[in-house]
Amino acid sequence: MTVATSVAAEVAMDVTVRTSDLAEAAGNVVRLLPPRLLDPVLAGLLVRAEPDGLVLAGTDRDRAVRLRRDATTRLAGAALVPARPLAATARALDAPDVRLVVEGSRLAVRTPGARFALPLLDLDAHPGVPEPPEVVGRVPGSLLAAAALPVAGAASRDDTVPAFTGLRIRAEGERLVLVATDRYRMAVASLSWEPVRGGLDVLLPSALVAEVARQVSAASTVEVRRTGSGADRVAVSWSGTTVACGVLDSPFPDESRYLPSTVDCEVLVDADRLAAAVRRVAPYAGPFSSVRLEVGDDALRVQGSDPASGEAEETVPATVDGDPVARVFRARYLGEALSAFSGSAVRLGMRGVHQASRITAAEPAANGVDLRYVVMPIRPR
Repeated sequence: MTVATSVAAEVAMDVTVRTSDLAEAAGNVVRLLPPRLLDPVLAGLLVRAEPDGLVLAGTDRDRAVRLRRDATTRLAGAALVPARPLAATARALDAPDVRLVVEGSRLAVRTPGARFALPLLDLDAHPGVPEPPEVVGRVPGSLLAAAALPVAGAASRDDTVPAFTGLRIRAEGERLVLVATDRYRMAVASLSWEPVRGGLDVLLPSALVAEVARQVSAASTVEVRRTGSGADRVAVSWSGTTVACGVLDSPFPDESRYLPSTVDCEVLVDADRLAAAVRRVAPYAGPFSSVRLEVGDDALRVQGSDPASGEAEETVPATVDGDPVARVFRARYLGEALSAFSGSAVRLGMRGVHQASRITAAEPAANGVDLRYVVMPIRPR
C-alpha cells in the first residue's frame, strides 16, 4: 500500500479502533518525526481507513513513518489532521474504543458522551509516504535495542558537525556493528543478525535510531531495508510499523584506531557502584564536573574538589592489574558509559594521560551483544 497524493480525492471516512492502539500509534509517529515542522501539512498525520485496518503515516520529506493497526472500517477513506493534537487527544481518552469519522471540514474523534473535532488539512499538498525499500537483513528487536541505545548515547548533539550526530551501522557477515562518537567518547556494539542480500554500511541520525530502538525492544523480528546499492535510503520494519530516512552523507572515523588493544592498568569493578560514586562526587567537582579516578592496590578512589563547591571522595572496591594510575574524566561521560553496563562488572583499562580509556564487560553478555566504550581523559587542572 502506498500512501500518496492520490488520497486527496478521498474526503470521507468512518472507522472504529481501540483507543490504546490509536494512542500508541499516533504517539509513536509524533516521536519518530522531528518535533518542529513549520509546514502544517508536513506536521499533519495521514489517517487512512482501509477494509482491513487503520494506517497512520507521516513524513517531513526526509523521514517517513507508517503504522498499521487493526480496526473496523465502515467507510474507507483518508484524512490529514494535525498530528500532535490527535496524539494528545487519544492519549487522554479512557473509553476502550474510539470512532474516527469525517464530518464536513473536521475529523471527529468520538467516544460515548464526547466528541473532539480536528481540522482537515490539505491532502493535495501532502507528499505521500512511499513503499519501503528491499530487505537486506533481520535482527531480533531486543538485541537491536540493547545495542543501539547505549551506542546512540555517545553521539554528539551538536548539529554543526553532522557526522558526529550520526550512528554508523555496518554489516560484517553475520554480525551487525554499531558505532557512534562525539570525539570525546566512542561506543561500539556488535550483535548477531541474519543477512538476506547485499551489504550495509550507512550513517543514520542517532536520535532517530535511539527512538526506533526503544520502540522495537519487544518485537521478535526487525527487518532492515535499503534502497539500491548506493544505500541512499534506509528503513526498518516491525509489527506493522515502517520507519525510513535518508542517510547522512558524511565521512566517519574508523573505530579500530580508537579501541586500545593494550592498557597500562586494568581495573575490575562493579559498574553500578562506580557509577553511583561518580554521581555522588560530581556536585563537588567544579563547574566542569571533572572527577579524578585514583587506582590503589585493591580500590578505586573517586575524587572531586573545587574551591567553591568543596571536596568529596568515595572508595569503591576493585581488583587491580597493573601499575596504579590516576586519570581525570568528565563525570557525565564516565557515568553514561558505566550506565551502559548496568547490572554487571566492567573492566576499566587506562593508558597514558592523553590516551583513551576503554570500558568493557567483565563477562560476555547473555544476549551476545558485545559492547565496548572508549572515554577520553582530560588534562588535570
